[in-house]
Amino acid sequence: MPLMTDALIIGAGPVGLFQAFQLGLQEIACQIVDALPHVGGQCVELYGEKPIYDLPGIPVCSGRELAERLQQQIAPFKVPLHLGQQVMSLAPTADGGWQLQTSSGQVFLARAVIIAAGVGAFVPRRVAIDGLSAFESSQIHYYQTDAIRLQGQRVIVMGGEDAALETALQLADSGHCASVTLLHRNSRFKAEAALEQALQQAVARGVITLKVGQPVGIETAAEGSRLVALQIATGDDSSETLAVDALLPRLGLSPKLGPIADWGLAMERKLLTVDPATQATALAGIHAVGDICHYPGKRKLLLCGFHEATLAAFALAAYLRPEQRQLLQYTTTSPRLHELLGVAGSSART
Repeated sequence: MPLMTDALIIGAGPVGLFQAFQLGLQEIACQIVDALPHVGGQCVELYGEKPIYDLPGIPVCSGRELAERLQQQIAPFKVPLHLGQQVMSLAPTADGGWQLQTSSGQVFLARAVIIAAGVGAFVPRRVAIDGLSAFESSQIHYYQTDAIRLQGQRVIVMGGEDAALETALQLADSGHCASVTLLHRNSRFKAEAALEQALQQAVARGVITLKVGQPVGIETAAEGSRLVALQIATGDDSSETLAVDALLPRLGLSPKLGPIADWGLAMERKLLTVDPATQATALAGIHAVGDICHYPGKRKLLLCGFHEATLAAFALAAYLRPEQRQLLQYTTTSPRLHELLGVAGSSART
């Protein structure tokens, strides 16, 4: 069934999350879609544990901490999150709204759309082996998966960066898998020293098997019904076959503008052109905020994205409720905003 909402936000990064907060203050119901299986977008993927110093009133916090704080901020509005799916299509509806469909098949009917996609949807780098994609819905897990789902399975984790080592170590520690193998193209890792040390200790204990090589082919059960092994080319010009029930590639994420480029929106250098006063695109009811948008004087900073989200929320309130007078209320003094935030009768200040 299609999900109906006043506004659909594409992107669950910091700006998309703050957009939901500003829409909530305007009493505009919204939902959020993101291609990643978690919120935080680029901020978590690239700066998850790195310090951010240029946020007003917060001397320092990590990208992950910022995402957590923003989730706490929007909690009063109970915003539905639809993660791990990318918006693939956008089309106008007869009543002046928009219909959108995601990669999972979910359909949304929204009166307005806010694109907060940053530099694009972060999608995992795929393993380029013929025939492997057929098992992505069953045995290939590009995103985080619960260890319990891998109970009794022979698991191969691919990659040499933090995410690959962390995944292998977590699975080994869980004790759910029949075996855990870490496969990397060479013996050099691009990971934190502490993770490398933990990996070597796990290998010494025999809970993780380390393999050096490059996958070049697959073996399947009868009629291709199931992936059963990877064919590996090793550094000494020989090959090896690794039995596998579940393959977890952790080869990094790359941003892709994707279907947004085909939606008929005005663009400049792969960025969406907007009115800086309202963040509106050339299509009525569609706004863009954050790194995805462009206007004279635009700066790609979180602070600017938060400002743009505020302007977009006020503009959408006027667009969706043209018959109502626009009021500027302050969270410090407005009883109505206190009620929306669940702080009515308290002395909390925001």
